[in-house]
Amino acid sequence: MGLLTEGGSVVRDRIGHAIFSRVAGPDGPDNRARIHDTPGPRWFGPERPVRRVHGDASMFIGGLSALLLQSLHPLAMAAVAGHSGFRGDPWGRLQRTSTFLAVTTYGTADSAQRAVDRVRSVHETVRGTTVDGEEYRATDPRLLCWVHVAEVDSFLRSHQRYGAHPLDDAGCDAYVADMARIALALGVPDPPVDRAGLADRLAAYRGELRSTPEARSTARFLLFNPPVPLLARLPYGVLAANAVSLLPVWASRALGLPRLPPAESVCVRPLGTAVTAGIRWALAPARGTT
Repeated sequence: MGLLTEGGSVVRDRIGHAIFSRVAGPDGPDNRARIHDTPGPRWFGPERPVRRVHGDASMFIGGLSALLLQSLHPLAMAAVAGHSGFRGDPWGRLQRTSTFLAVTTYGTADSAQRAVDRVRSVHETVRGTTVDGEEYRATDPRLLCWVHVAEVDSFLRSHQRYGAHPLDDAGCDAYVADMARIALALGVPDPPVDRAGLADRLAAYRGELRSTPEARSTARFLLFNPPVPLLARLPYGVLAANAVSLLPVWASRALGLPRLPPAESVCVRPLGTAVTAGIRWALAPARGTT
């Protein structure tokens, strides 16, 4: 029995290391130690729901769903397509995003503020014109707010469906309020602070959202041609299908993504729960650290 347990631990550690290294990058272990071990006050205490949500494996699905939803704003999509380099270095972009979330969620207040300052500095350089002649700039408060609310909604939806310990109603509102703290620091002037405000703000953007060739191309890249090893294609496909199932129906239709509601409830969601549980198991030794 001991050998079986030891063997299972070795397998778990290997899978967990492979996942963590992809998400956190080569500096992941050092970043994790610095984020969690540096003494000092934090923006969020250990009891805050943002720590529970961002430390759960459901973030894999929520993050992918957020990217799909965010792409439906033409100005946000133009900024990503023109400046992020996500196609040439998708893992690098993921690692930078995951590190930012880890630092602002778990790191010291000083570290969180420095991370925000770096992002704001990068945003100052992101500006341009879409193919339709619309000017955009990443510092635009309304554009920042769209990226924020699409992310918060996607993360929370995913956690409530696939998380190990879903939040109660008060916890959901508190998570939105926690994320508003980060949004204010990034330059969003009036972020929503509860679920009702989040839903209202999302609805207020509907008139600005539309599918563009860039958005549809991004969806195909993320869902059907991902930069993942062959052995990871099947579990990634499950995560991708569940990311699509999290989207509002109007959003998946705009992106031309197939939806089969009966299949989602019978097959897609149970598989998503299983794969998420597998990732959670593999990352158990470092759970909540990235």
